[in-house]
Amino acid sequence: MFINFFYELRDNGISVTIKEYLLLMEALKAGCASYQIDDFYYLARSVFVKDETKLDRFDKVFGKVFDGIEFIADDATEIPEEWLRKMAELYLSEEEMAAIESQGGFEELMKKLQERLDEQKERHQGGNKWIGTAGTSPFGAHGYNPEGVRIGQEKGRHGKAIKVWDKREFKNLDDTIELGTRNIKVALRKLRQFAREGEASELDLDDTIKSTAHKGYLDIKMVPERHNAVKVLIFFDIGGSMDPHIKLCEELFSAARSEFKHLEFFYFHNCLYENVWKDNVRRNSERLNTMDILHTYPHDYKVIFVGDASMSPYEIVYPGGSVEHWNEEAGEVWLKRVLNIYSRAIWLNPIPEQHWTYGQSIQMMKELMEDRMFPLTVSGIDSAVKELRR
Repeated sequence: MFINFFYELRDNGISVTIKEYLLLMEALKAGCASYQIDDFYYLARSVFVKDETKLDRFDKVFGKVFDGIEFIADDATEIPEEWLRKMAELYLSEEEMAAIESQGGFEELMKKLQERLDEQKERHQGGNKWIGTAGTSPFGAHGYNPEGVRIGQEKGRHGKAIKVWDKREFKNLDDTIELGTRNIKVALRKLRQFAREGEASELDLDDTIKSTAHKGYLDIKMVPERHNAVKVLIFFDIGGSMDPHIKLCEELFSAARSEFKHLEFFYFHNCLYENVWKDNVRRNSERLNTMDILHTYPHDYKVIFVGDASMSPYEIVYPGGSVEHWNEEAGEVWLKRVLNIYSRAIWLNPIPEQHWTYGQSIQMMKELMEDRMFPLTVSGIDSAVKELRR
């Protein structure tokens, strides 16, 4: 069973090794999981899952391998009697166990449950026999029986179920979904590069111990605080076709501000031109010269453009192509200036990647970015971060 579990994890995109498998075996031998399936679940998850975006895949594989514990609705489900027996012995009082014995014993309870699973072909509500809801059968949900097995109910009501056996509903953390602030933080965290700069304000314990042992008296050593040294410029496309993506951009902005100490942001519309701004309310009165920005922030900054790149091709390649003002130089001229200064630059696009081929301007912008355009998903940001770290 454990070997099958190991290979199922691999087949479902979870990177597991023989070393991790042997570690799990050692932990089981040492009694780390006792006889409870929940303990074994958390032990196996802590050993095998190294990326939280794979948690749901792990849960699904776990449910599949261990006899459908997460998927009672499957036709071929079999309930392991030994698991329920152990749980009953652990949690039931002597009086409750005696009550079960008086009605045929635990073996009889499990036998009845399996018979009902085999016989019942449709949903049932009420009554005292079939697996269903709102009845007195020992099997089901939203009813009452002093020796029941709860199936398909969100939570308990009387605290009498011998074993909870629900179908899990997963909160999707997979790396192909659109983002939330928490997932963005996890993805952006991989871009961090720590350094110690500035005033020595933090105790260097290792060096203090080494120096004290060498000199024979206490010699305290201090070092600068360790912080994320990555510096980032973010340019957000705002307005027009970007309106449906406002929430996603807000989440990205919130996550980036919490992850990077050195972060500067600016807004533009459709394509980068000679001016940008930091306040959309005052975008017409408080514009910033793009050339000044390029002269202010050094080349070691990493640049992120966020936009759907959906516009008229004229806005990219022609002077005067902007829909808002007369631009004396084409948008591509300004974009190339940025790329000539900042070698680490990427474009994040909130439009699903499969739709990019339908937009001529998207293809043009992707080419200008030298194919460094990525979808605004967890996996897309992960790929973008790898590009920025090169």
